[in-house]
Amino acid sequence: MASNTSKLFEFMSLVGQLKHVKRTGWVLKKVSDPESVADHMYRMAVLAFLVDPKTGLDRDKCIKLALVHDMAESIVGDLTPSDEVHKDEKSRREESSEEAKFVKDLDKFDMILQAHEYEQLDKRPKQLQEFFDGTEGKFQTEQVQGWVKELNNIREKK
Repeated sequence: MASNTSKLFEFMSLVGQLKHVKRTGWVLKKVSDPESVADHMYRMAVLAFLVDPKTGLDRDKCIKLALVHDMAESIVGDLTPSDEVHKDEKSRREESSEEAKFVKDLDKFDMILQAHEYEQLDKRPKQLQEFFDGTEGKFQTEQVQGWVKELNNIREKK
């Protein structure tokens, strides 16, 4: 029987695989040097740290959700909408708390922020517009809606 420490090492090795799983959407769009799932989860955790205290959301819970939300991808890979995960089940799981709704918004926001950064980095203005189009009108929380509005303003100026 494996010791608790060896089980911890096994778990950490599994989580470490996320550093090598490239985000599928960026790979499919031929982005040079696409981020990993671990990169995405890290920034989401930092964004969760920035939750406005006025929202009443539990910041620690948001950070924890952000850190684990894509952990299964170390086993199943990075799933995209084209992978046809049943929407009813996905929605049911994501609507469990206000913190989960906020983290879901962070997930979408990080994606469009990353799209904007890739457009700038690769000198491909508006070439990743479909990521913005796919999230339009889907943000549920006021704080993230404000971030989206500002990001769109920045994109329009470039």
